[in-house]
Amino acid sequence: MRDLTEGELHALRNLAEKRAGNVTAFLRISDAQSLTELGLATRSQQGWDITAAGAAYLNRPARGPGNPVA
Repeated sequence: MRDLTEGELHALRNLAEKRAGNVTAFLRISDAQSLTELGLATRSQQGWDITAAGAAYLNRPARGPGNPVA
């Protein structure tokens, strides 16, 4: 899977906060649509919701010099 843009990552984090029951800011529709195409979010009557794949993406080990494969 490709790396997410800053906007997509921000939107995904907001969706995780929404799932946790916290009030979140509005999402850019284009970012939410991109997440839906990637399977990281779904569209609902209440807007967008994070999927299990989206939650797993946020919980994966961070990439970096010490962990390039994650």
